[in-house]
Amino acid sequence: MKPLLKAMNRRSFLTRASLATATTAWSARSWSQVASANEDVRVAVVGFGGRGKDHLGGLGKVPGVRITGLCDVDEKILNNEVQKRPGAKAFADIRKMLESKDVDVVSIATPNHWHALGAIWAIQAGKDVYLEKPVSHNVWEGRQIVHAARKYGKMVQTGTQSRSSFAIREAVEWCRKGSLGKILVARGLCYKPRRSIGKVDGPQPIPAGIDYDLWCGPALKLPLTRKQLHYDWHWDFNTGNGDLGNQGIHQMDIARWFLGEMELSPRVMSVGGRVGYVDDGNTPNTQIVFHDYKKAPLIFEVRGLPKSKAFQTDKEWSANMDKYLGGSVAVIVHCEGGNILIPNYHSAVAVDTEGKEVKRWQGSDDHYANFVKAVRSRKHTDLNADILEGHLSSALCHTGNISYQLGAQTSPEDTLERISAEKDLQESYGRMVEHLSANGVVTSKDRLKLGPMLRMNGKTERFRGNEAANQLLTRPYRAPYIVPAKV
Repeated sequence: MKPLLKAMNRRSFLTRASLATATTAWSARSWSQVASANEDVRVAVVGFGGRGKDHLGGLGKVPGVRITGLCDVDEKILNNEVQKRPGAKAFADIRKMLESKDVDVVSIATPNHWHALGAIWAIQAGKDVYLEKPVSHNVWEGRQIVHAARKYGKMVQTGTQSRSSFAIREAVEWCRKGSLGKILVARGLCYKPRRSIGKVDGPQPIPAGIDYDLWCGPALKLPLTRKQLHYDWHWDFNTGNGDLGNQGIHQMDIARWFLGEMELSPRVMSVGGRVGYVDDGNTPNTQIVFHDYKKAPLIFEVRGLPKSKAFQTDKEWSANMDKYLGGSVAVIVHCEGGNILIPNYHSAVAVDTEGKEVKRWQGSDDHYANFVKAVRSRKHTDLNADILEGHLSSALCHTGNISYQLGAQTSPEDTLERISAEKDLQESYGRMVEHLSANGVVTSKDRLKLGPMLRMNGKTERFRGNEAANQLLTRPYRAPYIVPAKV
């Protein structure tokens, strides 16, 4: 059994007991909301080593918004940003920041494992929330954010900015009218370069100026066993969700948007591996997830290796990724009468069965401005990416990863036999094997992990008849960083 799963099993009873009795320090707090369009919306940003910089710039440009708080557990990153914004107050601990009456909105761009707890604490403290994708680290805590947002009447916008594209919205509506006939497959692609993160020998020192206990927060406090603390947490299941939950969540969301599904898929299966190099990551760099919706399957493909081994160089890797039907980081909606390609966050193009362009859409509104509009209107229906949408799309990534984590290395022949009933999945798998072969990966030797086909109850968001899978719907939390069972 893997170390993380061992830890989860070992601590699951204590965690459930803690969750049952957990209370929050914010339950009695309720700061005043923005009273009118004439008042500033005061924003605090949490975490700006990466996406948070975009939050600062994007929210700061919206008329009537003022950045009043800066929060980051990394002292160096925090101090650098404070120098640029002398009018904002600095915090190392989100709990201290949430006590401020000078903050109406909390914008969260921390590592994934902090998303849900940070959002729920902020909601309970009376704040509206802009929350980066994926909104959660696991399925259960994502649903808890939805519960909290509705209970306290808070606006929670998900950072899936394609939802503010009027072009993609129009393409969705056009497709749902049957303009290209019935949808056959909604396919998400995340063909994005991901080099090795390296291999270290034993635990590494924590960078100076970081409270590592606070950085770990709700995650297991494990030794740092990779070169880089920041960013590479994406490739560790303890803190991240791989590229499926990093870049892929955007395309997963668009694919589900076209299908119009508002529950998790009835069946999900994954196959993949971390192949082509040996490093300290444990999330797959190559993966297929099959969501078996009744209307049409949603198939997601992750590839981190380039077109072939010849391109695995510093100069050529990024510029030589695979494409499929014109897309690399994209969505392709296969219909009876052709395809719709969504190659980015703000455009779409439809072609017929012969590849001739039928219709094109272009343009997007400001995602941050849409959020501020809802903060003022107090209507969550004004949000282009309400937390419920963010939860469902994030959870589709999580359930795919659960199948992967429960999988076992399997021969190509056995894999093909197991997926023989799903022709679209077979086609994706065949192309994946060809891609790996071009990169020097022989799947008969470097075997991929084939996960079980898991059955989901969309109403309860629990798997049917698989307790091991259900355990992975949540995680063991560390006091005091416990996502509350009752929000």
